[in-house]
Amino acid sequence: MSDATPATDNPGTPDYDALTRDIAEVPAVEVIVTVAVNLMSAAAVKLGLTDEGDAHKDLDEARKLIHALAGLLDGSATEISSFHAAPLKDGLKSLQLAFREASVVPDEPGKGPGEKYTGAVYG
Repeated sequence: MSDATPATDNPGTPDYDALTRDIAEVPAVEVIVTVAVNLMSAAAVKLGLTDEGDAHKDLDEARKLIHALAGLLDGSATEISSFHAAPLKDGLKSLQLAFREASVVPDEPGKGPGEKYTGAVYG
């Protein structure tokens, strides 16, 4: 017999309390980087950069995600160190360039998604 007491009467239901990491234990850098990676992944999908290609392409949604990512990185860059910030900024630039390439009518330099925070992005 096990010493562990199930959290629910249904053995098929996971014990979310046991699976959830206490947010108080998570360093701020980890939270910021995780959010940034999620924004990058979502933007890549909305840009059509996945195996499904254009099936989920939505440039309006991609613009919002890239802009949010740029704001997050701009606001947190000094807090997360260059070790974490540099690859995230490289990813952001790649997304910005992919957005410009995917756009039928590209934005003027400095007017693309996130360029309010990063300045004009050139290839």
